[in-house]
Amino acid sequence: MIPRYSRPEMADLFAPKARLALWLEVELAAAEAMAELGLVPAGDVATLRRKVAEAGPALVDPERIEEIERTTRHDVIAFLTHLEERLGPEARWLHLGMTSSDLLDTALAIQLVRATDLLLEGVDRLLAALRRRALEHRDTPCIGRSHGIHAEPTSFGLKLLGHWAEFRRCRDRLVTARGEVATCAISGPVGTFASVPPEVEATVARRFGLAVEPVSTQVIPRDRHAAFHCALALLASAVERLATEIRHLQRTEVGEAEEFFHAGQKGSSAMPHKRNPVLSENLCGLARMIRAAVTPALENVVLWHERDISHSSVERVMLPDACILADFALDRLAGLVERLVVYPERMRRNLEATRGLYNSQRVLLALTDAGLPRQEAYVLVQRNAMRAFEDGRSFLDLLLADPEVVGRLGPERLRELFDPRWHLRRVGEIFERVLGPEAAS
Repeated sequence: MIPRYSRPEMADLFAPKARLALWLEVELAAAEAMAELGLVPAGDVATLRRKVAEAGPALVDPERIEEIERTTRHDVIAFLTHLEERLGPEARWLHLGMTSSDLLDTALAIQLVRATDLLLEGVDRLLAALRRRALEHRDTPCIGRSHGIHAEPTSFGLKLLGHWAEFRRCRDRLVTARGEVATCAISGPVGTFASVPPEVEATVARRFGLAVEPVSTQVIPRDRHAAFHCALALLASAVERLATEIRHLQRTEVGEAEEFFHAGQKGSSAMPHKRNPVLSENLCGLARMIRAAVTPALENVVLWHERDISHSSVERVMLPDACILADFALDRLAGLVERLVVYPERMRRNLEATRGLYNSQRVLLALTDAGLPRQEAYVLVQRNAMRAFEDGRSFLDLLLADPEVVGRLGPERLRELFDPRWHLRRVGEIFERVLGPEAAS
């Protein structure tokens, strides 16, 4: 992923140096497990560990490995050849009885577990921001919209609470996805343990906090990785849904909330007055890139027999990119929510822009309760609503002037139906249901 959309900690997980260092740790862990079982000389393995510690990070040279690979046309063999160059004769005990996927898939599992832990940190920061802002605006009334058209009042805090609940589900999915990919496979060619005993796999799994893959053929089954990508895709959709809401609210005609505009920030190269929702727009674009990985991830599930490498090239691109983009998007969105500028007065003005039309359902229900058949009541209410809409008149005034409506409800009851507090009377109960009793008041 390009540096513009990368944060260092996540990007470093997938950097060549880190990947190769992880390969070395997996190989050493397997050799040490074999030494415990008496399959290889324990002294030689201890010497390997000492040499690795003494050499430090400089031991593994990605450029030298690439040079070797130009001859071998095999990255793992190039890696092992390089280790033999650097570590001497004891390196012959590395990769004993293993196949390439034992190393690659186990190391990938460790990378994805660590990446998921970073993503969970990002989700937690976003959840904290959404919770704080939702409680801040729990009782801030605004108009709810369906099809982009004014519907009935809601609260801005309730809007944000809905996004909080969605990201909480995303968090749960990430935790599940972490469990899906946190598996170790060191079972040898075609996964029969013919050349390496299951005890080695179990020991390496414990070393890195992984589960053992029950049936690994030669690779860890890719339905696990597909599930991981689907969790990222749903996370990306949650990001885009919130970003899209903010974009709509920042439109000039709406103006209910906007991204924080920094001192010195420029909105347009041509128009000095512009304050554009650039962060939200950027997040919508990044979400598309993350979701784009779902289809190849699903297609990677289908491999020939016990293994092929059609999945390999796809994963080298999409797994790092999807994780890096998701990490960047969570950080950007959390900052956006934390500094989101909210305009309650504009929300109030927009709420009244239709001159009380959002009370149409209350009037409809009141007429029905008064004994009028529902469809007849609907016609009465809609007739006055259309006049209010087309003539720009007060909906309540038109109803008060309609003898068929007043005759059934009376003027005082009609005026009661236009109390805006009625629409938000249950909001506290929703907050309590989602966040607990402390959020109810």
